[in-house]
Amino acid sequence: MIDQIAGVVNRILLAAAFILGGLALWEKLANMAGRSLAFLAGYSPARLAELAAIVLLFVIALELRAIMNSVSIAKGPG
Repeated sequence: MIDQIAGVVNRILLAAAFILGGLALWEKLANMAGRSLAFLAGYSPARLAELAAIVLLFVIALELRAIMNSVSIAKGPG
């Protein structure tokens, strides 16, 4: 059960990281054109990319946990 929840959370966090990365790119392109995205007024593109990297760190941790669990199950007891 916990593995299923971790899998769903992993997918949600991965999607969030890609959205943040896309917003960072979009904001950078808008800044280069002399504009800014209104709903991102307080966040620079570098800050958005930093947040995406932090979220990806959690995705990697969840994936490593899943790999560790699958290896321990495949080994069997003892």
